[in-house]
Amino acid sequence: MKTIEDLDVAGKRVFVRADLNVPLDGETITDDGRIRAVAPTIAKLLERGAKVVVASHLGRPKGEPDPKFSLAPVAERLGEILGKSVAFATDTVGESAAATVAALADGEVALLENLRFNAGETSKDDAERKAFAERLAVLADLYVGDGFGAVHRKHASVYDLPELLPHAAGDLIAAEVGVLKKLTEDVARPYVVVLGGAKVSDKLGVIDNLLKKADRILIGGGMAYTFLAAKGHEVGISLLQADQKPKCLEYLAEAEKRGVEFVLPVDVLVSAEFPDLKGKTPANPDTVAADAIPADKEGLDIGPKTRELYAAKLADAGTVFWNGPMGVFEHPDYANGTKAVAQALIDSSAFTVVGGGDSAAAVRTLGFDENAFGHISTGGGASLEYLEGKTLPGLAALED
Repeated sequence: MKTIEDLDVAGKRVFVRADLNVPLDGETITDDGRIRAVAPTIAKLLERGAKVVVASHLGRPKGEPDPKFSLAPVAERLGEILGKSVAFATDTVGESAAATVAALADGEVALLENLRFNAGETSKDDAERKAFAERLAVLADLYVGDGFGAVHRKHASVYDLPELLPHAAGDLIAAEVGVLKKLTEDVARPYVVVLGGAKVSDKLGVIDNLLKKADRILIGGGMAYTFLAAKGHEVGISLLQADQKPKCLEYLAEAEKRGVEFVLPVDVLVSAEFPDLKGKTPANPDTVAADAIPADKEGLDIGPKTRELYAAKLADAGTVFWNGPMGVFEHPDYANGTKAVAQALIDSSAFTVVGGGDSAAAVRTLGFDENAFGHISTGGGASLEYLEGKTLPGLAALED
C-alpha cells in the first residue's frame, strides 16, 4: 500500500476521503477527535503544495440534503485546527463543488458537503455507486484514503473512487493498520481484551476470532447481562438479547476449552430507571452482586469489586485492546466502571489500544489524556471487523 510520501502532490488536486463523522449538538461539535486525527495528513499535503479537497460523511441522511447533517460546522472547526481558511462547497458534485475546487490555489483546502446527501455514495447498486464516484473523480487528480472509520464500508468514495485515480493511504490509515497488525501478529502477552457496549450481537465476530488469540477477555457494559442471563442469573430489566444466550454459553465453553480467562462482572450498579443524561440528576444507584439483580431493576455499570478485579486482570498485560464502555458513562453516577478501565490501561506497561467509537468518546469525555494510551482508534466498527479477520473494502481498494 502506497503512502502519501509516494505521491507527487505539488500543484495537484488531492481528494482526501476523511472520516469527519463527529457528534453534533445542533451545530456544536461535542467531540472533535476525528477532525484532529486527520488534520496532520491534510496539513502535510498543503505544505507540499497540494490543492486539497476533503470529503466525508456525517450521520445517516437518506441520500438527499438534510440541514441537520451539514458539514458546515466541521469546515469551521477544521479551519481552526489547521490555522487557515477552509472553503466550503454546499454540494458534493454540483456547481458549488466545481466552483469551489476550481478556485483553489496551491496550498489551499476545501471541504465538500456531506457525501451521503447523494444516494450514489451508499448505494448497493454497483453501477449507481460507480457513477457517483466518476463525478467525484472529476474534482481531483489524486486520491488519499484517510477515513479509517469508513474503510469497512463499500461506498463510492471509499471503494470505487480509488480505482479511478492514482491513490495512497494517508498517515492516519497507515498508523491504524500498523497498530491493528500489532494486535493480530506477534502479540506481546498476556493479551487482554476488554469488551463493553450495549449488544452482544455487535461483538459476536470479534469474540469468535479473539477467543483464538487472547489470554483474557473481560466483559462489561450492556452486553454483560446477556452473558449473566445465559448462566441462569436474574438480570431484572437490564438490557438483554435473549436470543444470544446460546451463543454466550458457547463462547464460555470455548474459552474454558482453550484456557482463555473469560471474566464477567461480580457486582453491578442497578436502578429502577434509566438515568437523566441531559440534566444529569443524581441517580443514587444500589450496588448488588451480579447474580442478585432485583427483578425490577437494571444494571447500568460494573460495581466496585468488579472494577478492582478488572484492574488486577489488566495490571500484568503485555497488550490490551478495549472496545466499549463498562456502563452509562455519560452520567457521573455510572461512569466509574469506564473510568477504572481507562485508568488501568494508563497504569499498565502494556501496549494499549482504545478501539474507537464510544470508548474513544469516553476517554475524552471523562478527561483522560489521550497521549497516555498507546493508540486511540478513529474507527470502532472498522477496528472490530479487522480483528474479526474480515477484508475491509476501503483498505483493499488502496492496495496497489
